[in-house]
Amino acid sequence: MTTAPHFTVADSAEDPEAEIWFAEPAGFTAVPLDALLPELSSAAAEQLRSTFAPFLEAAPDESARQQFIALFGQGQRLLGALRETGTVHCSIGLHRDDVDEGAEGGGGPLLSFFTVSWRDITVSPRAVTAARAVSGLDARTRVEYAELPCGPVTFSETVHTPGAVEGLPRTPLLQLRAHLPHPDCRRLAVLTLSTTAVGRRDEYRAILGQIAALVGFESPLR
Repeated sequence: MTTAPHFTVADSAEDPEAEIWFAEPAGFTAVPLDALLPELSSAAAEQLRSTFAPFLEAAPDESARQQFIALFGQGQRLLGALRETGTVHCSIGLHRDDVDEGAEGGGGPLLSFFTVSWRDITVSPRAVTAARAVSGLDARTRVEYAELPCGPVTFSETVHTPGAVEGLPRTPLLQLRAHLPHPDCRRLAVLTLSTTAVGRRDEYRAILGQIAALVGFESPLR
């Protein structure tokens, strides 16, 4: 027996300034960029301070309080860097590894990070833009072209291994991207799904494909 998929519509779907619509599978929690990166001296900044006041007051000592503030500030800088590069949405994925629960590490949690970003491009046909988005990539990059309801899309898949940096593990990072040209032919939406669970690339590839298949550049609520 099959059942109809269940969707929860976020308030952002009715944002009059929204330019892209998509749906995320269960297990993803959106990171509120606007709430975490408010303008200084704004009402949103005061609300953020009020929200975190109980956490600071509950800290066991001043050292723990300062450590929390430092970590939060580091997170804000990372999110600010993403926003500066055109990121308009990000979310954290947490899923249980149920592919082979009997194997070592099976059944444990899998973390991922999903972002939606905009890139300005030279005006050209959408199919050409989609092809250009994956041109010049490393020969080992997996590339795929598809025609989805939102238009032509190219998918790319790479595995990066960080260089030797003190204090950071050299854990391979799987990055899957969907490149979706906007109908105005002036912008490119890039959906990126990143995870260190390289062995689950097939499953994460399916997740990104599912998200891309539901993307629309016009509100589906109209």
